[in-house]
Amino acid sequence: MSARPDRTPLPRSFFDRPVLTVAPDLLGRTLVRRTAEGPLELRITEVEAYEGESDPGSHAYRGRTARNASMFGPPGHAYVYFIYGMWFSLNLVCGPPGHASGVLVRAGEITVGADLAAKRRLSARNPRELAKGPARLATALDVDRSLDGADLCAGPESPLSLLAGTPTTPALVSSGPRTGVSGLGAAHPYRFWIKGDPTVSPYRAHAPRRRST
Repeated sequence: MSARPDRTPLPRSFFDRPVLTVAPDLLGRTLVRRTAEGPLELRITEVEAYEGESDPGSHAYRGRTARNASMFGPPGHAYVYFIYGMWFSLNLVCGPPGHASGVLVRAGEITVGADLAAKRRLSARNPRELAKGPARLATALDVDRSLDGADLCAGPESPLSLLAGTPTTPALVSSGPRTGVSGLGAAHPYRFWIKGDPTVSPYRAHAPRRRST
């Protein structure tokens, strides 16, 4: 019988490390989302790292703005942004304050509250698809800009927190280019996922959006 996931909350020191150290270490951890309808929990299976002002693929590459301010720290907070005028994405801020780095939570397995997630994800054909991709994940967990800056280390009063869970062994961690990133940041192997897990989203290279004529 496998051991139950560890329910110990992860401290701020977990996030206060280089982003490329934190990102693969998030795999297998338990993300807790507390809503008015009840709690949801997600076993993280896929992430992407963004190094900030040194990373052409990062929102912080051109400096601090009102939109990306949460990405500059302190570590252990959420950075939530709206993309393509349709979807939200959840990022976990890491590294020292003032250094804008974070990890996009791309996919996972809903382990608690799947019924709540299914009500928000009516197009999901099965439980594996509830949080398979960052937009689906945010929808399933009821994530929007109101959670931007939420403190993951503030305890049970916070809408978001991270538990130790069951860390993935290095042998099961795969890495490769980030999904949908264009330009100079496209080739960075900053996407990490659990090998063979059915909730991991498919890789897609960046495709320029077509403009209507």
